Amino acid sequence: MSEQQVDNGKRRFLIAATTAVGGIAGVAVIAPFVMSMMPSQRAKAAGAPVEVDISKIEPGMLLAVAWQGKPVWVVNRTKTMLKDLPTNDSRLVDPKSEQEQQPPYAKNEFRSIKPEYLVVVGICTHLGCSPTYRPEMAPPDLGPKWDGGWFCPCHGSKYDLSARVYKDVPAPLNMVIPPHHYLSDTRILVGEGPKGA
Repeated sequence: MSEQQVDNGKRRFLIAATTAVGGIAGVAVIAPFVMSMMPSQRAKAAGAPVEVDISKIEPGMLLAVAWQGKPVWVVNRTKTMLKDLPTNDSRLVDPKSEQEQQPPYAKNEFRSIKPEYLVVVGICTHLGCSPTYRPEMAPPDLGPKWDGGWFCPCHGSKYDLSARVYKDVPAPLNMVIPPHHYLSDTRILVGEGPKGA
């Protein structure tokens, strides 16, 4: 074999090894740039949308998540809860949700996209306290008939299971419904409304 003859096996090995090392180096160089495009925890806290898995919320239960530094509650309402909602209308400040406390696609008696799931910012509209979830009929010490919802212990404001405020309490408005949409039957994106809405 002369000096000018090339060992094709060695050549192929060197080309493959160089390609592999170059590929790994390329991934190592580009990975920080790709990661920098993903929202950080700080960006999420500042308002980036938050994905919520609702597959494990049993009927009647509430799941709490944080969005923009505020509590957001997702409630899986039972058929009984939904059936009883219209009976509250005469006792509510804004039963038809005329005030702009919800996106247009949630301006209905359920204040939601899907009736069974309520997505609401968990802050009282009086002075910003966080009401407690009381899904069952309230005890007599909370005043006249109340079929459950939220009770603010700070000043006694009450909301029904669509987060609509009752009359004659300090809170002036219904609780806020944040922008949101369904990614699938079991996942909601809080912080971004449906496309075209």
